[in-house]
Amino acid sequence: MKLITAKSAGFCFGVKRAMEIALEAAQKYPHPLYTYGPLIHNPQAVEYLDRLGVKVKDRIEQISRGTVILRSHGVSFRDLEKAKKKGLRIIDATCPTVKRALFFAKFLRRSGYALLIVGDPDHPEVEAIRSYLDRNVEVVERPETLKRLGPWKKLGIIAQTTQSIGLFKEIVAASMDRAKEVRVFNTICHETIVRQKEAVEIAKKVECMIVAGGYNSGNTQRLAGVCREVQPRTYHIETAQELNPKWLKNKERIGLTAGASTPAWIIREVEREIKRFKGRQS
Repeated sequence: MKLITAKSAGFCFGVKRAMEIALEAAQKYPHPLYTYGPLIHNPQAVEYLDRLGVKVKDRIEQISRGTVILRSHGVSFRDLEKAKKKGLRIIDATCPTVKRALFFAKFLRRSGYALLIVGDPDHPEVEAIRSYLDRNVEVVERPETLKRLGPWKKLGIIAQTTQSIGLFKEIVAASMDRAKEVRVFNTICHETIVRQKEAVEIAKKVECMIVAGGYNSGNTQRLAGVCREVQPRTYHIETAQELNPKWLKNKERIGLTAGASTPAWIIREVEREIKRFKGRQS
C-alpha cells in the first residue's frame, strides 16, 4: 500500500498566524480571554484553545470585560465598534489575505464599480467584508445566478479567499455578458490555489482520496469537492476515528490531504490510522 500525503496539507499562513496569536495571548494576558466566533473552522483546535482558557463567544454582547481575539475570517464593522465602546482589549488575528480582499472591495466601490463577491453569503469572511461596504454588493456562488443580476455598466469582482479558482473563473467569464466593463481582482489565497491543484493531482493517481478537516470549514469542503470531480471515492472526515475500513479495502494507492484549518496532529493521526487498517489487511 502506498499512502500519498499532500505537502500542502494543514495550516495555511493565516490560520497558523491566528493560532500563534491566540496561544501567545493565552499566556500573556489575564483572563477572561475570548475569541469572537471560532478562531478557525476546526472544532478540535477550538476545543484545544478552550482548555487553555480561550473561550468562544458568538456575540460581542456576551463579552462584558477582558480580551477578545478577532477570528481569522475578520469581524464586521458594527461588531468591531461595539468591542471598542465596551473598552475590551482587542487582538486582531484577521488573516492578512482577508484584509487584502477587503482593500480591493473598498477600492472598487470607491471607483464606481458595482461589486460582485464570489463566495458563500453566510460565510463570516464574506459577511465581514460586506459590512464595510454599501448595499450595491452581490454575493454569488454559481454562474447561473448572474442571469438574474445586472446588467451593469461597471462591474468589479473579487472572491472569498478560500474559493475554488475554477468556479471564480467561470463566474468571471459569465459576467462578460452582463456588464460593459469588468474589473477583476483575484483575491483567492495563493495557498488555497496550490492546495487545490496538488490535491487534484494526487486524486488522479490514487484509488481512494481522504480529505481531513472540519465539517464547518468551507475550504475543506471545496477541497473535497475538487478531488471528488476526478476521484469519486473521495471521503471528507474530521478525525481519524471516522475512517471506514471499507473505503480502504483492496486499495493499493491512497491519497490524503487536509484543509487549511486542520492541525498537524490530526493529519498524523489519520496517517497512522490508514497504515494501521492496511496493516490488518495484509
